[in-house]
Amino acid sequence: MTILIGFHQQHYRTFKHYYVEHVCVYWRSAFPGLVTYSRFVSWMPSVLLPLCAYLKHCFGKCHGISFIDSTSLKVCHNRRIHQHRVFQNLAARGKTSVDWFFGFKLHLVVNDQGELLNLTLTPGNTDDRKPVPQLLKAVFGKVFADRGYVSQALFEQLLNTCGIEFNALPKRNMKPRLMRLTDKLLARKRSIIESIIDQLKNISQIEHTRHRSPVNFCVNVICGLIAYCHQPKKPSLNLENLSV
Repeated sequence: MTILIGFHQQHYRTFKHYYVEHVCVYWRSAFPGLVTYSRFVSWMPSVLLPLCAYLKHCFGKCHGISFIDSTSLKVCHNRRIHQHRVFQNLAARGKTSVDWFFGFKLHLVVNDQGELLNLTLTPGNTDDRKPVPQLLKAVFGKVFADRGYVSQALFEQLLNTCGIEFNALPKRNMKPRLMRLTDKLLARKRSIIESIIDQLKNISQIEHTRHRSPVNFCVNVICGLIAYCHQPKKPSLNLENLSV
């Protein structure tokens, strides 16, 4: 588990180069029982459940202000969708604000300190609003989202069942609605979760199209999330001078 998480904290682009050139050279004294690269890869699926439990332990605490968003995780290039077999019947074709993709969606909930509160993984064609009630079960206070989460039914459900005030940016063709000044200021700070997603993809490398096993795909995503949780400095908000 340590070796797998360490990969997402280094600057190697492939796990083989990381294992052969870094772990076997510099970390051999810390891991005297190192096996070959092929044997190590065959053992990787066995740590999926322990990694899930450890990731849950790394979650932060809700402080009353949370942000929710989703991002695409492509598993192959669009031109190879019809030839792809690894994630057949698991992944799906979805659409983002940029383009179409084939893969999964990672749904994240974070607090004002940039700590993960909850997450889930769904096929790429899943509506962003569908997993929201399950994701926000342990959250309280106010939650801010983008235009893809606009739904009066979802707003009423969360308010009546969980007491959560769900704020989603109105779509461009909708009439503006009245909001508290503090809520408007917090809605503008929603970029915190976009910064987190950017770090997960570009630093922790949770997305690539070289997977040969669905289980190893999950291991890679979870290890990247754990590596982010271990970052000493995360995107955060200074809310000391803001009364909510």
